[in-house]
Amino acid sequence: MSESLPAEMAEMTLQRSSRDQGAVHDRLEEWLTGLLPEGAAPEVSIHDGVQTNGMSSETVLLAITTTEEGARVTREYVARVAPAADDLPVFAEYRLTDQYDAMRLAGELAGVPVPTVGLNEPTGDVLGTPFFLMDRLDGAVPPDVLPYPFGDNWLFDASPEQQEKLQRSTVEVLAKLHGIPDAASTFGFLDPAVTGHEGPTALARNLAKTRAWYEYAITTAEASPRSPLIERGLAWLEANLPAEEGAPVLVWGDARIGNMMYRDFEPVAVLDWEMATLGPREMDLAWLVFAHQVFQEIATMLGLPGMPEFLATDDVVATYRELSGVETGDLTWYLLHAAVNWGCVFLRTSARQIHFGEIERPEDPEAVFHHRPLLERLLEEVGA
Repeated sequence: MSESLPAEMAEMTLQRSSRDQGAVHDRLEEWLTGLLPEGAAPEVSIHDGVQTNGMSSETVLLAITTTEEGARVTREYVARVAPAADDLPVFAEYRLTDQYDAMRLAGELAGVPVPTVGLNEPTGDVLGTPFFLMDRLDGAVPPDVLPYPFGDNWLFDASPEQQEKLQRSTVEVLAKLHGIPDAASTFGFLDPAVTGHEGPTALARNLAKTRAWYEYAITTAEASPRSPLIERGLAWLEANLPAEEGAPVLVWGDARIGNMMYRDFEPVAVLDWEMATLGPREMDLAWLVFAHQVFQEIATMLGLPGMPEFLATDDVVATYRELSGVETGDLTWYLLHAAVNWGCVFLRTSARQIHFGEIERPEDPEAVFHHRPLLERLLEEVGA
């Protein structure tokens, strides 16, 4: 099946880093030796393994063995590491401490399952970029490569009742996150204004952040070419910005099932908080729906049945209304905003693949947009 896929999608191992893993091991052991109590004698083992989800941050799986009360104890961790500038980061900046705090507070205040976060190294002095440690949890993740609607995986093969259970429990996570009171105060560090993105409302500031992300993609070293589709989308979004009502909520930002771990079709870990922000709840709902639509679109193009009934917009909105008691607005603007952001993702991830020699630079710069038909249809529907 992979022979008929775009080369980027068919590639099973996507390089994220040029960092030397041996040096990572040695630096971590040295760092831990200086932090932990005398006699802990930390030993680090870095695990090998193919990561099939996510391409924005570096994720290092490791075990740390220490001496505690005279016995050697081994615990499993995940290190979330900001990428090096030379590795063409997906995002313009990685505020790892913000991610650390967002995860910690989401778990404490909303009761959603997040890994317990441990040591935080914000300076970059140890590995060259900031990182933090969190507990490693066990669970199943709907695969991105190959995407779960393609078949031959645990979610695709599940019964309709099990798929519905996963869908409902996922929406429940969003309802809980959005229900944290006084989010603007508690999560003020996530407001795009903190990083210089201006606007009269939280939504306007998030749109300004999206515009800045696109400009970063096309103007930095090894820049991506301009995208007429993204520019049409941004122009329409800026001209048709909804009037915000109500206080902003904690927005997970990258709200999709590929960023969750499940056990018995219920979430056991909510992961990947790089895009967390303050804004309208519709941002998360639209992202959840659109992320599935991207994979379903690719499956349809390849003549595969996919999962057309899964995460349907009306079902997600109805479930959210039931669980949160909140009536949401129309998602059209937010779906196009998600589509534009996905365009920025594909510009940056393809630039990284070109940089690491995994694909050739395409003649058509928008050929790397796996969601291109969706983006084009949305632009057509709104008259952009």
